[in-house]
Amino acid sequence: MKRHHRLFVTALGVSSLLVAATGYAVGTRTFELDDGKDFEGGELEGVAIDSSGRVRAGFNLGSVPISDGTTIWAALRMDDGSTLLGTGNEGKLVSVKGATAKVVAETDALVISSLAKAWGDTVVMGTLPDGKVLKWSGGKLSTLVKLKDTEHVWAVAFDKKSNSVFAATGPEGKLWRISAGGNAQVHYDADEKQLMSVAVGPDGTVYAGASDKAKLYKITGPGRASVLYDFAKTEVRAIAVSPKGDVFAVANKLSGGSYAPARSTPGTNPSAAPTPPATKTTGSGVLYQFAPDGTPDELLSNKSEHFVSLAIGDDGRPYVGTGVEGKVYSVDDKHSSILIADTEERMVNALVVAGKDRFIAGSDPAVLHPIRGVGGKDAVWTSKVFDAGLRAKWGRMSWLSTAALELSTRTGNTTEPDDTWSAWSKPMTASAQIQSPSARYIQARARWARDPKAELTELRIPFLTDNLRAVLTEVGSGTSASSSTGIQASGGPISGKSSTKVALNWKVDNPDNDELRYRLRYRLVGTTQWFEALKPGEKLTKTSYSWETENLPEGIYRVRVSVTDELSNPPDRVKKHDLESATITVDNTPPTVANLSAQGRKIRGIAIDGVGPITRIEMAVGGTDEWIPYYPKDGIFDEQREEFEADVSTLSAQGPALMAVRVYDDANNFVTRNVTLK
Repeated sequence: MKRHHRLFVTALGVSSLLVAATGYAVGTRTFELDDGKDFEGGELEGVAIDSSGRVRAGFNLGSVPISDGTTIWAALRMDDGSTLLGTGNEGKLVSVKGATAKVVAETDALVISSLAKAWGDTVVMGTLPDGKVLKWSGGKLSTLVKLKDTEHVWAVAFDKKSNSVFAATGPEGKLWRISAGGNAQVHYDADEKQLMSVAVGPDGTVYAGASDKAKLYKITGPGRASVLYDFAKTEVRAIAVSPKGDVFAVANKLSGGSYAPARSTPGTNPSAAPTPPATKTTGSGVLYQFAPDGTPDELLSNKSEHFVSLAIGDDGRPYVGTGVEGKVYSVDDKHSSILIADTEERMVNALVVAGKDRFIAGSDPAVLHPIRGVGGKDAVWTSKVFDAGLRAKWGRMSWLSTAALELSTRTGNTTEPDDTWSAWSKPMTASAQIQSPSARYIQARARWARDPKAELTELRIPFLTDNLRAVLTEVGSGTSASSSTGIQASGGPISGKSSTKVALNWKVDNPDNDELRYRLRYRLVGTTQWFEALKPGEKLTKTSYSWETENLPEGIYRVRVSVTDELSNPPDRVKKHDLESATITVDNTPPTVANLSAQGRKIRGIAIDGVGPITRIEMAVGGTDEWIPYYPKDGIFDEQREEFEADVSTLSAQGPALMAVRVYDDANNFVTRNVTLK
């Protein structure tokens, strides 16, 4: 659908679409939502938002808070329906079943970075920063192997074909192959400091992602590897391989920190170490798919968030969790992205979206969200907060949907909803007048109570803000050639030329960005009659004007500037403000020089101007351009009549000489007269 007169405004840091009924700021305007980004930024409960602008059924999430740790680094679904979590800060192994979470093991590590099933009921886990691979079997925790010259075991993956565990490690960028008995061998030594991620394909090919140059390695045997893709970013954070052999990988360009937690000082308790900087890291992320023949395809990119987790769903689509706002996105083969969940946590570090027991693991704070299903009658979409800029009266809200929905609004005057906001209005099932009171901010909410299969595709909220008065704050003037009077100091050098045009300019405070119209009037000081400065029918919308004074009587004037917002408002809403200028001298006639004479090397005379004051007297030997300034007899240029007496012996030697005398007034008008020295 083609749109006209579109503007982008900011609502709490998120761009929201504003469609103006006119080209001006005031008048009926509309918050219009019709693509995926417009609908993002609020809250999702059982709904999803795709990039084409459809709000529809999404993940219906439960919530199980995890009190033991603020960060979940790894999660693993178990056959008995429980979920194992590896936490940060204290390296605890937590088991969650139903709504109950309990610590089943505590490690000496700072972080349990990764979990994988191996060798029957055994669970293996990587740890940071002690370089150990642990195993959990029969309810007991033990060390499978301490890897040589290793601090970080970032990821582990089990390969059924070789019956081995592969571990991606740092700080020497080695991929280890580990047997059930704890025998560890270097499978591949990369030219990177860290191998951050690892996954095994159905044919036994191992894929490893590196940091700090974000290379994706394809490893076909001990020491045999090729670079499948060089992302030219910071890291390859996660890898997943589909049963068909398609490889999915997320890579990030990071700033603001590193994922590596600080290594504890010997003799200290690792649990007392600071929170890993992963929670402070920001950046941008990309998701790629690689066909079995290695062909790359960029599926998704996010310039404001990096990706920290990756999984493949029952539908064969990739799902990624973000590391700043705790969102989960999916993408189909047409590259249409879907915001499938928006948690209240900052990060989604782990997710399982295939099989019976699915979940999303959020961090900061640590919460496990079981996926109860898709959609449901309790599904609710709540918009971001929209900012009208000023207090607004709300119009008739309308929307497009494929089936019946219930929509409500609430309003307030704070950037975030609080107790001062209105209650949610009664649900509307069709386009209707918004009942929420006038306010600066508004939110909309849609419920899927009537038809869980409904899709919301467009929402429009018209509004009209209060009309605020534009206020003139300053009116200034100068010649058209210069914004000043042309004189740097009393009696100083002259810059600019005299002109019959006065350059008027003014400043205005326009709080609601109306289009403004200005009118100008003038009067001679000492009189009360104001006259129009503009031509009949002339419409002035600029904050400057060149005022022609050639046919005006010389004297001291004031100019009054009037501003109105009549171009943006109907007559009953128009507001006005006036401001007068300081005095403006209109002087288009040069001064005169009376009683000019010379006696010896002294030149005398009287400089006279009709309006004044005289501002400069200078002299030169005739035929030269070396003008020398002189002061009047009283030493100050401050009157219309100034007597002068100048000793020019330094300009002219003894003997006859023709001298030039030049006198300026305040408007840069000047006269030149000559006198002969004998």
